[in-house]
Amino acid sequence: MTSKYNIVTILGPTASGKTRFAVELSRRIKGEIISADSRQVYRGMDIGTGKDIKDYEIEKVIIPSHLIDIVDAGYQYNVFEFQRDFLKALETIKSNKGFPVLCGGTGLYIDAALKGYKLIDVPVNLDLRKELENKNLMELSDVLKKYKRLHNRSDGDTVKRAIRAIEIEEYYLNNNIVEKEYPKLNSLIIGIDCERELRRKRITNRLNIRLKEGLIEEVQTLLSQGLRAEQLVYYGLEYKYITEYLTGKYSFKEFFSKLEIAIHQFAKRQMTYFRSMEKKGTTINWINSEVPNDEKIQFVIEKFIAD
Repeated sequence: MTSKYNIVTILGPTASGKTRFAVELSRRIKGEIISADSRQVYRGMDIGTGKDIKDYEIEKVIIPSHLIDIVDAGYQYNVFEFQRDFLKALETIKSNKGFPVLCGGTGLYIDAALKGYKLIDVPVNLDLRKELENKNLMELSDVLKKYKRLHNRSDGDTVKRAIRAIEIEEYYLNNNIVEKEYPKLNSLIIGIDCERELRRKRITNRLNIRLKEGLIEEVQTLLSQGLRAEQLVYYGLEYKYITEYLTGKYSFKEFFSKLEIAIHQFAKRQMTYFRSMEKKGTTINWINSEVPNDEKIQFVIEKFIAD
């Protein structure tokens, strides 16, 4: 199948059904999935992150997947590492003669992968941070303007972002940076849209199912293996609220209610990020989640040919 696209991206909020669709699509186009989920990289965090490994098998064929279970729980994986590992996964898929299908709900990771952000693993400069800590956002923006390189618009959004941007510029200024050429990616981006009330019902139903499958026990196991409570709270959502429930901060009823609300809010933030991507020029072809996957696949194939 000839097309101008060299990668397909499937994105959408939590509980939209994007993973199963990506798997079925991959079966049709000899695809391999690259996960764009900021928490599925962690080993031992399975139920809470919704890895659903069983969904990667169709008719006894296991669809290859990448960037799942690649670091230990407790580690703080970041977008720089994701972009690096995404490029490695692309090379692996190319050598396998497969077709890359990027799938997930972490908008920042998707943006970094497709737009080729020039991310350098810049170390923290404590002396510089101390020097800048008392400056306000306007003063930091003035400092940032003195550098010659063009900046992302978001660099000056907050004090924290501005300080980090200056830190990066100083590193560039004082170090000989050799940037690797980033592959040119042209992605057909499919968004799975789920009507708000239906999404809320799916989230509540899925949470109940995951609790029955052993979600609380999964968190207990991680704690018993030596992870500190604050390490799990860092991961948010299920891991935050279950840890706080297990340490006595909430009753079960309080924990369930707070977690349910937090997941709804998370899904809303995901959609806000995707809409912001569109405002910045990214074309997302939205499909209603209730459309059967066969029809979604046909839509993708027709877009490949038509475009």
